[in-house]
Amino acid sequence: MRNSPSIHANGIHANGMPLPPGEMRATWLGTVDYGAAFDLQRSVLDARKSNTVPDTLLLLEHPHVITLGRRAGDSDVLTDREVLKNAGVEVHETDRGGEATYHGPGQLVGYPIIDVRAAGLGPVTYVRLLERSIVETLAEFGVKAHLVDGETGVWVGGMANEKRRQGINPTGRKIAAIGVRITGGVSMHGFAMNVSTDTSYYRHIIPCGMPDLPISSIEMETGDSISVTECARVAAGKLAANLQRTLVWSGRVEQTVRSSN
Repeated sequence: MRNSPSIHANGIHANGMPLPPGEMRATWLGTVDYGAAFDLQRSVLDARKSNTVPDTLLLLEHPHVITLGRRAGDSDVLTDREVLKNAGVEVHETDRGGEATYHGPGQLVGYPIIDVRAAGLGPVTYVRLLERSIVETLAEFGVKAHLVDGETGVWVGGMANEKRRQGINPTGRKIAAIGVRITGGVSMHGFAMNVSTDTSYYRHIIPCGMPDLPISSIEMETGDSISVTECARVAAGKLAANLQRTLVWSGRVEQTVRSSN
């Protein structure tokens, strides 16, 4: 990938122009290793905190990987790690909220690096905004989705706004997961939406702390073949609209990352 244009402190581009107000810059990165994507997030996070870049949305796919959030334990991984390694599945502990989840081909991953404080959002309202953006994205592809009261993420089937019951899974199928971290008023990590994901990989974990949780995808719900890039385009538009930001697509980010596309 190309290097981004030089930007100085105080939100001023090297060409002397200030950062555009109310802009969200989105970049499609292709397939990126989890570790490389994490490093990139941290770089953009630091730049956003210093106001040298606008709100930024990184969109990508990961190779097969299991990530463990701050509330995950070893028991959330059901398959021996050596077996996973031999199957080409990495395991990463990370600093996002939540428990265990899976990322892989056919899944849209979005990492919004957003100044949520400037947007007037708290942690809960920010997560609700992400969920709303995902529900609206899914609707564009003919999937009727909803939330579960007391759980994070987006669901299909079952009962809309179903109340969480201790120790009992919701009646629907989970199609998108959310796990974020907010530091200094700026977010990182984000959402994962199953487009054409091989959901059999979820058998290796207890997803989101819920044993035997049914998992779905857009392809499973509709029978249609949808590209992850098309889903990324729609999701970026919905998120920008809900944040009241002007969406600007860019092929440039803060640093070069390993990408197969």
